[in-house]
Amino acid sequence: MTKRIIPCLDVKAGRVVKGVNFADLVDAGDPKEIARAYNLMGADELIFLDIMATLEMRDTICQVVEEVANQVFIPLTVGGGIRSVDDLRKILRAGADKTAINSAAVNNPELITAGAKIFGSQCIVVAIDGQRRRDNTGWNVYTHGGTRNTGLDLLTWASEVERRGAGEILLTSIDADGTGTGFDLEMTRAVSEIVQIPVIASGGAGSVKDFLNVFTLGGADAALAASLFHFGQLSVAQVKTGLKKSGIPVRIMDEGPNGKVKVR
Repeated sequence: MTKRIIPCLDVKAGRVVKGVNFADLVDAGDPKEIARAYNLMGADELIFLDIMATLEMRDTICQVVEEVANQVFIPLTVGGGIRSVDDLRKILRAGADKTAINSAAVNNPELITAGAKIFGSQCIVVAIDGQRRRDNTGWNVYTHGGTRNTGLDLLTWASEVERRGAGEILLTSIDADGTGTGFDLEMTRAVSEIVQIPVIASGGAGSVKDFLNVFTLGGADAALAASLFHFGQLSVAQVKTGLKKSGIPVRIMDEGPNGKVKVR
C-alpha cells in the first residue's frame, strides 16, 4: 500500500489559519484557492477542519465545504461541529467523501457506531488530539480544539474507536503541532501498534526526514501537514520525491502529453 501525503486546511471564519500548539493562529489564505493548488500538485487527499465550529457551538460551514469540494478531485475529509447523524449526512451531501468527528465522538461514542452503520466505516474518521501527561505515563485525549482535557487515556480511546467501526484515526500531537520539529513518533507508534485501521499522523512535520520517520518508525499509514505546505517550506512533490528515493511507496504525479497530470 502506498503512503499518503495529506495537506490540512484548518478553517476559521472562512479562512485557512495555522498556529503552534493549537494557538497563535495566523492567516494562510483562501480555502478554495489553497484546495485547488493542492489538488494540482499531487496531494493524495485533503482534510478540511472547521476548527471553531465546536467551540462556537455551531454547524460546519457547509457553503465553504461545497466550494472547496468543487475544486478538488481527490478524497476530501471534513470535520468540525459534527454532532449527529444528520450532521454527517449534511457534510457528505455537501461534497465530502469522509467525515471527521472528535469532540462529539468523545461525548457520544454511539455516533461512531451509528455513522459507520449508516454510511460505512470508510466515511468515518475519528480525530484524536493527544497530549503527553506530565508524569510521562502516556497521553490524554483533548477535545474542543485542544482546550479540554477529557482525562481519557489515548490508547484506550483509540481501541474503542476501532471497535465501534471507525475507518481511520486522525492522530494529532498537541505537543508537536506547528513546531516543525517532527511528528510525535512514540505516540504514533503506540497507536499504530494497537489498532488495525489506518492511522494518519498529524502535528510537527518540518522536513522530508520527518515524513520518512513517521512511516518507518511511527508506523503511520498517512501523514498530514499544514503550515509546512501552506507557507511553501516544502511542496507535496518534494516530500514524495524524497520518500520515493528512500524506498517508501508513494504516488508520484507526472506531467503527461498536453500538460495533463497523471499518476504513476
